[in-house]
Amino acid sequence: MFLAFQLSDIITVPFGWLLAQLYDLVSNYGVAMILFALLVQLIITPINAKSKKSMMKMSRLTPRLQELQKKYADDPQRQNQAVQELYQQEGVSVMGGGCLWSFVPLLIMLPLYAVIRQPITYILMESAEPAQQIVDVIKTAAPNLFTTNNNFYDQVVAAQAIPQYVEELKAAIPAISERTLAGINFNFLGINLGSIPSFSFWNWSAFDWAHIGAFLIPCLSAGSQVLQMWISQKTNDSLVTNEKGIQDKETAKNSQTAQTNKMMMWMMPLMSLWIGFTVPAGLSLYWFVGGAFRMLTDPIMTKHYRKIYDAEDAERLRKAMEQEKIEAEKERVRAERRAANPDGITTNTSKKKLQKQQRAEVEAAKAAAAKEYAAKKGILEPEAEKSSCMSGIPSRPYCKGRNYDPNRYAPQTTEE
Repeated sequence: MFLAFQLSDIITVPFGWLLAQLYDLVSNYGVAMILFALLVQLIITPINAKSKKSMMKMSRLTPRLQELQKKYADDPQRQNQAVQELYQQEGVSVMGGGCLWSFVPLLIMLPLYAVIRQPITYILMESAEPAQQIVDVIKTAAPNLFTTNNNFYDQVVAAQAIPQYVEELKAAIPAISERTLAGINFNFLGINLGSIPSFSFWNWSAFDWAHIGAFLIPCLSAGSQVLQMWISQKTNDSLVTNEKGIQDKETAKNSQTAQTNKMMMWMMPLMSLWIGFTVPAGLSLYWFVGGAFRMLTDPIMTKHYRKIYDAEDAERLRKAMEQEKIEAEKERVRAERRAANPDGITTNTSKKKLQKQQRAEVEAAKAAAAKEYAAKKGILEPEAEKSSCMSGIPSRPYCKGRNYDPNRYAPQTTEE
């Protein structure tokens, strides 16, 4: 039968179809849910890898971000600009950061919750009207089955009881399929995954494995998340390095990011624990398997990206050491100059003036050598002709022309 199309069915229908195929393959709801969780985790592994990579990059930049915050504490606009320049330089995308990608598993949980809550619609592939008829028939035949659950999970209760009311369902719904009449077996290792775990021990009808197992599944799910986030935080803190590529443990311990991660490490598991005791146990089983899978793959991703970032840190440290050597050599040269010239007296070192001075010295040496040679040979130097200039000013011999009048600009006197 075909489903009445809704916008949410774009995601829920493929999820329901995949879960139905896995259930038909293994004939066990719990095993089908585990396989479904593993397939989903494999599909979103590239997303988790991108999130891990971004978080590790952000962790490495923590000391440099703190330096910018201190440097531009009084200028928030310049601080934001400097942070953006640092992100661009290091190839960090704020929109594609770890926080954004970490919401993807949560977005998968929402449609999966709809599939688990309505197994007749999404797993048995019955449309809305027949699914409601099945619930009504079983609720009429056995109203006591629905006393412990609200109407929100009627399909979960009805899906388990379908095999017990085959004749009633055939009479009410002649077109019902044999596959639907087989119902869904939610039993997994003696635990009913269609039931909602109860935290109240005193309200349990019996203190047996069915109740204890259902109670443990949400607890294991929350515990796996705490362990996963603790491992992830430790690996991210080890990547906090300064501008020279050296690990900065103090900054990693006291950074705002570390404080936020510590809070999230407890807040998220507590939230999942609370959700686990308000929804069918099958959803907590999916959550637990997904957390265990990420706990195994997270160290692998960390090891892979750490090799890349360690190589970058080593190159950055090498450049820093080379720069320190260059600066040390410059300082040594400056110290030698200061020692050779303690008074700080400097001479003109202009290239052109030095060349002119050298030429003058060469000309003077040539003239002295010629004079000495002439003296030895008894050659007398001709007397320099006395030059007379018309103007009387040697530097300006032609400043007076034939129309020269010395009184041209003299003050004129007029007779009264």
